[in-house]
Amino acid sequence: MAVVDVSEADFDVEVIERSRTTAVVVDFWAAWCGPCRALTPLLEQAAGAREGSVVLAKVDTDANPRLAQAFGIQGIPAVKAFRDGVVVQEFVGAQPPAVVESFFDAVVPSEAELLAAAGDEPSLRAAVALDPQRAGAAVALARILLARAELDEALALLEPLAADFQVEGLRARIRLQRAGRCAPAIAALDAGDDEQAFELLLGEPPDEDVRIFIVGELDRRGAGDPLVRETRRRLAAALY
Repeated sequence: MAVVDVSEADFDVEVIERSRTTAVVVDFWAAWCGPCRALTPLLEQAAGAREGSVVLAKVDTDANPRLAQAFGIQGIPAVKAFRDGVVVQEFVGAQPPAVVESFFDAVVPSEAELLAAAGDEPSLRAAVALDPQRAGAAVALARILLARAELDEALALLEPLAADFQVEGLRARIRLQRAGRCAPAIAALDAGDDEQAFELLLGEPPDEDVRIFIVGELDRRGAGDPLVRETRRRLAAALY
């Protein structure tokens, strides 16, 4: 089981950076704190049951007052879970075993999440089988299927998902493919040439399905991408 004592000197490395690949649960405690001594074995037991998926980091608030201040610690024990560099779950005070177990369940990646992160088709299929409403896995698998023109199966994957830009974009793509439209742009997209794909799509009649398809693919790339900013500008000009 990974349990580490963390100080102000190595908090960024042991907690913030490590949490980008593995969940880190931080126990803010002090030697004089009776409830801390009661909680620690429960935290260690929960972390040990999930070995390899979570690290338990212990911060002595007396020895590291600046960390306690930075994270607004006003009472101990205080427990904060980090993923991707930020706090995602937290609680204060000694808790019963069931509450501690539920806390760890919410923090540590599920089997479906781990399979989805693998990204290959068999893993994505297994992730969707475990959780059909896991949008990330279903969307990634739908993209693989659409590249093979397996439209019906891709649409079936998208059906149970809540609407978002990428889900709606892929549904629009399916409608366009079924209508025999935008084939060169779709081929460029599947080949990884997003710039060419957007250029071709912007040359299409700016109807609703084309717009939704473009917006979904822009969302996939992320708002900070220069190509996304330029394409959004050109799309707005074409529409308005």
